[in-house]
Amino acid sequence: MNPLKIFRTVYKFRKWLWNGIVGLLLIIAGIAVLVYRAEIRTAQFVTALILSGTGIILCYLCLRKILLALLKINNNGLTNVPTSMLDIGKKIYIRSRLKEGPNVAVIGGGTGISTLLRGLKQFTANISAIITVADDGGGSGMLRRDLGMLPPGDIRNCILALADTEPQMEKLLQYRFQEGDLKGQSFGNLFLAAMTGISESFEAAVRNMSEVLAVTGRVLPVTSENINLIAELEDGAVIQGESKIGEHHTFHPGRIKRVYLDKNNVKPLESTLEALDEAEIIVLGPGSLYTSIIPNLLVDHVVERIVKSNAIKIYVSNIMTQPGETEGYTVSDHIDAIYRHSGCEGFIDYCIVNTGRIPDEIYRRYVKEGASVVKLDAGKVRKMGIKVVERDLVQINKGYVRHDPVKLAKAVLDIYENKAGKA
Repeated sequence: MNPLKIFRTVYKFRKWLWNGIVGLLLIIAGIAVLVYRAEIRTAQFVTALILSGTGIILCYLCLRKILLALLKINNNGLTNVPTSMLDIGKKIYIRSRLKEGPNVAVIGGGTGISTLLRGLKQFTANISAIITVADDGGGSGMLRRDLGMLPPGDIRNCILALADTEPQMEKLLQYRFQEGDLKGQSFGNLFLAAMTGISESFEAAVRNMSEVLAVTGRVLPVTSENINLIAELEDGAVIQGESKIGEHHTFHPGRIKRVYLDKNNVKPLESTLEALDEAEIIVLGPGSLYTSIIPNLLVDHVVERIVKSNAIKIYVSNIMTQPGETEGYTVSDHIDAIYRHSGCEGFIDYCIVNTGRIPDEIYRRYVKEGASVVKLDAGKVRKMGIKVVERDLVQINKGYVRHDPVKLAKAVLDIYENKAGKA
């Protein structure tokens, strides 16, 4: 909390502070009436009861008002502020407990990472989401071209995943315009674009938006540089742009040989490197292998810091393959691609894999679209020196196969707790 904000709030509510002091004096006076009377009569008892009762009420109102004010400072007015003393107590207890949780750095982008973040924020407040900024499609691409800003889409999703907002506020920030020049554009993207306009940098804008929405942890762009992703297919064809890489199977089918950035020596944010240095757990994924996870690893010093870190390193395997990116890939194929693009091997300690069953109807639809379940070749994964953690993680969300946020977060934290218990 900002000490200056606390002082201003306390000064603003000085009337309530005086009420609290008066209440405390009334309680003392009520007790004194009883203590210093050799013989307590009905009149003295009633007087003491009135004095003490009034004092307790004033103290209660004072405490409630001050706690609400402090919570509003922390939430900045757009989030769930409790209205009862019981709820206030719960909120304070939960926040203090979350601050004691492990320090987790999550690397990726898109839907997969935001799913994990929604689960993690229920167990720890020490979360750093390191997000790719290579997106060039949809509303993000439009703002990137028109305003020259970094793409806001993945950042927005992760901020909302970690935010403590009212459902209506989340609906507003996720709302997409249906008509006109803004058709398909997200209000949340525009919000972040406006915040960028009044902030000194995109990083500062992300930080300011996170404060407004009372984010648990922090969201960090992997770099502040304007980068584009390029893919080389096995037949030598080159696909430029993240949005086209994910769709290349529709106009130029073929397996991806490698992806790379359109410039060399891309510098990461210092805060990103600090997050990796401070982490006790580093998680790669879930998310699109070539367009969400690997682009972060292509930024200078990111892999170096991951390898040097003493944190537990975990890869979360996708449940389904992705047409255009990972058709026919096994779990070990995903890990091998990460190692090839990192320029080194052996830094992943654990791999979390889903063993839950997907409903037949939904699975058939995925197969028609060219996707299939990512096959676990446990023997190959273990030969890489990686421990396999199998869990039922399936959640069906609006007809799509997703990881269950809470189950996935528990799987990550179980690994940490078991490792810490053996240390």
